[in-house]
Amino acid sequence: MPPTPSPYFTPTLSRRHFLRLAATGLSVTASQPLHADWLRLKNHCLDPAASPASALEQAAWQGINPADWWDCHAHIVGSGDGGSGISLSPDLQSPFWHPWQYLQQRTFANAACAETPGHQDEAFVTRLRALMATLPKGAKVLLYAFDKAHGASGEPDDAHTAYFVPNAYAQKLAQLYPDSFEWVASIHPYRADCVDVLADAVAHGARAVKWLPSAMAIDPASPQCGRFYRAAAQLNIPIISHGGEEKAMHGAAQAAFGNPLRLRRALDAGVRIVVAHCASIGNDTDDNGKTVRSFDCFAKLMAEPQWQGRLFGDISAITMLNRDINVLKTLLTETAWHNRLLYGSDYPLPAVLPLISARDFAHEGLLPETAVAPLEALQDYHALRFDFVLKRHLSWQGKRFGDSVFATRQFFT
Repeated sequence: MPPTPSPYFTPTLSRRHFLRLAATGLSVTASQPLHADWLRLKNHCLDPAASPASALEQAAWQGINPADWWDCHAHIVGSGDGGSGISLSPDLQSPFWHPWQYLQQRTFANAACAETPGHQDEAFVTRLRALMATLPKGAKVLLYAFDKAHGASGEPDDAHTAYFVPNAYAQKLAQLYPDSFEWVASIHPYRADCVDVLADAVAHGARAVKWLPSAMAIDPASPQCGRFYRAAAQLNIPIISHGGEEKAMHGAAQAAFGNPLRLRRALDAGVRIVVAHCASIGNDTDDNGKTVRSFDCFAKLMAEPQWQGRLFGDISAITMLNRDINVLKTLLTETAWHNRLLYGSDYPLPAVLPLISARDFAHEGLLPETAVAPLEALQDYHALRFDFVLKRHLSWQGKRFGDSVFATRQFFT
C-alpha cells in the first residue's frame, strides 16, 4: 500500500507542468542525461515521522554530537500570506510572461510543502518543524533572511529584487522555536543604516550575514562595503556569500559579483567569510584575466596562507546534478580543507527530488550500491536527513568528509 501523503501538501501543479520543468532541467545543464530519477518529480510531503530507519543513517551519526550539528544553509519559503513580510517579484508569479521563473518558484514551494494558497508562510514552518522533530535532539538549522537589491546610492531597488525575507521574520522564527532554529541576517552593505542594522541583528542573536551578490547587486570588492566589513570584523560575525554562478534567483543579475576573488577586501578587513557552495558551479575571471571555473577561484583563495582562519566554504548544493563531479571529488580528497568546510543543505532544494541522485553517485563510484535504496526511501520522507546521510557516506579514493565538517555549531557561537 503506498504511503499516505501528508496533510501539509495540496497538489496544485500538474504532472504536465512538472514534466516541462524537468525538460528545462531546472537549471541542470542540458548535457545531463535523463534517467529514472527524473520520474520522481513531485515531493509528496510524506509524514517525516514515518521515515524509514536504516543502519546507513545510524552510521552517519557516529562521531557527531547532534548538539553540534547546525545546518548552516537553509532558506525560508513563503509568500507573505501569513504576515511574514516576505515578498516575491512579479516575475516569480507570472506563468505566462516568465514561465521558467514561475515554475522554479512553484517547485521550491512544492519542495518546502508550502504550495497551499493563502497558507504558504504557515505551511513552510509547519513542515520544517515536523522535519526537525525527527532529527536527534539538539540539531538545528540556520534560517536565512534575504535583503532587497540596492542601487549604488544605497536605496532599495524593488525592480530588481526577486525575493525578500525580512530580518525580523527570520529572527521571530528563531525566537519562537529556539530548540530547532537559529537565524542569519541579510543586510545590503550599501544601505545608509547597514552598520546599525548589523549591530541590532547581532544583539538579537543573528549568527551570520547572508549575501547573494549577483541577485542583490553587491560588489564585495567595492569600497562601499568598507564600513560594513569593519563592523562585521569588530562584531566577529561571519558573512556567508554565494560563490559562482547563481541559477535559482535572478534579481539584479550581476554575475561577476559572485567571483570568490572579489571577497579579498572583506578578508583583508578581518571578516570571516564562508563561500556558499564552495563556488561549485559557473566560470569567473582569475587574477590574470583568464576565464576559469569559479571553483578554481575558490581553491586559489583557500591556498593563500593568509586566509587561514578567515576563509571557509559550505558544502550545500554540491551534490546537485548541475555540479561538476570533479569538484565534489576534490572537496572529498582535499582533507586539509575539511576543518574549513561547513555542512549545509540548501533546504528546500534537497526536496526537489530529481536534482540529487544517489544512484548516479553509486554509478560514479562515490557511494556504495547498497546505499542507494535506503537513501531514496529517506529522500521521499525527509530531505534534511537525506542530504546529511548522503554527504556523510560519499567517498572518493578512500576519503570522506571529516566529522568536523558536520560539527558547525562552534563556528557560529
